Amino acid sequence: MIKEVSGDILLTDAQVIACGIAPGDHMDAGLAMALRRQWPALARDFRHYCHTSHPKLGEAWVWSAANGQRIATLLTHDAAPGQHGAGRPGRAHVESVNHALRVLRALAESEPFTSLALPKLSTGSGGLSWEQVRPLIVRHLGELTIPVTIYAAYHQGQPAAELRA
Repeated sequence: MIKEVSGDILLTDAQVIACGIAPGDHMDAGLAMALRRQWPALARDFRHYCHTSHPKLGEAWVWSAANGQRIATLLTHDAAPGQHGAGRPGRAHVESVNHALRVLRALAESEPFTSLALPKLSTGSGGLSWEQVRPLIVRHLGELTIPVTIYAAYHQGQPAAELRA
């Protein structure tokens, strides 16, 4: 069950927020930056994860905050060029989004997650079109038995009318 809403994803009631980023991302743009500002430990732990695990495109890493909120980082963007990922991350790839959503679905079924919120994944800095990404979200997350909320339009400070479990 998927619902598209307008509002501020940081105000979600969902247990898990998914975000598309690059391996080694500094989390200094878009939703990743907002998440880093809200939970500074997320960025520190993600850097550590990247340095120790050397993740690849299409993988996912889930972080848990002390309050129970979880962030699923989906590795959909190319790493930034240069040593230690200095600079802006590269573009997202449909194949990476597809694989990361498949991994996210498996996580949602095995953990199990109670609810999930995500933006129009990889359509901003990732450079993909919503017409490319939306069908992938529907294919991989549409049959989950938990509420899945897509934040289709960002409105800072505005709660959205989400699906409830």
